[in-house]
Amino acid sequence: MNPYEIYCSSCNCKLSIDEVHYMSDQAFCAECFEELTTVCYDCGTRILCSESIGGDAERPLCEHCYDDYYANCDECGRLVYQEYIHYDAYNRALCEHCMKEGPIYSYSFKPAPIFYGEENNLFLGVELELDNGGCDHENANDLTKIANTEASHIYIKTDGSLDEGFEIVTHPMTLQYHMEKMPWQNLTREALRLGYRSHKAGTCGLHCHVNRNFFGTTIQQQEENIAKVLFLVEKYWDELLRFSRRTQGQMDHWAARYGFKEKPGQVLDHAKNSSIGRYACINLQNHQTIEFRMWRGTLKYNTLIATLQMVARLCKVAIFHSEKELQNLSWWRFVSDITEPELITYLKERRLYLNEPVETEEEE
Repeated sequence: MNPYEIYCSSCNCKLSIDEVHYMSDQAFCAECFEELTTVCYDCGTRILCSESIGGDAERPLCEHCYDDYYANCDECGRLVYQEYIHYDAYNRALCEHCMKEGPIYSYSFKPAPIFYGEENNLFLGVELELDNGGCDHENANDLTKIANTEASHIYIKTDGSLDEGFEIVTHPMTLQYHMEKMPWQNLTREALRLGYRSHKAGTCGLHCHVNRNFFGTTIQQQEENIAKVLFLVEKYWDELLRFSRRTQGQMDHWAARYGFKEKPGQVLDHAKNSSIGRYACINLQNHQTIEFRMWRGTLKYNTLIATLQMVARLCKVAIFHSEKELQNLSWWRFVSDITEPELITYLKERRLYLNEPVETEEEE
């Protein structure tokens, strides 16, 4: 190619000096120039279409004008003048419409976690699904106000598995914080008053995330102890199935088991090679947490707290017992050392405790 000849950067046609149009150090023919460039809506500067910022085809913007005058809504993506942008509790930039529509976030929303309780502890992040009461912003606002009176404890998200509801997601909290400072009783009471159901809805789960660094300071330590958690879940599958209030069919669909093996390491190896994905009894696909997905949703306060206590007990027993001790640990020995009254009451209700059963209240 002759270095003194000029060719269009797009279609490669040969151009005379009178036909060439230059943009960003590129030469274009008249047709390509018209197709591939545009004018900034604000300042009138000619720019490449590919360099237009803001995502609004009707309002192309150069980088300078976008940075000085505009922003995109973090929820709907709409291009908005900066003076009309609002910021929520998680510092998300929102247009006026999305700010008024809040506080139900999209399913993909995941803010930086806020940890509540003593450091270097077991933290539990709860996802409680509610249905039958509507994906209603006023209801979500009522529940958020109750939970977040003292601190930003929760946020509320949409969930495609629900018919007419949403899920309440807590930031990570120690078990003690869940029991003493997180206003679960008021929150569940208000959800019931608003017409929501969880256990009765049949569509809802109660998921619980546990921080991986609780299980050890190194990856090897974490995996050894997580393997023991998996082993306990498989070893006590029949009892935990009854505890969960789910049917076996529901478990297979939402929280499938990996399968019992003689040693914890074998269960973990099998889990890693499984094709179940995140719809497992314990989801291992998150980098910072493991997720207990076994439990059916509930708006009964004692059941909710007892479930968190069971998660904590499974994790702590796994850490403080050797592999051989766990292999010899019967269910009745496992529950005999429990001291939490909420968990003891619930175990009796489910006929899973050594003592006589008790009368049980209806789940909601």
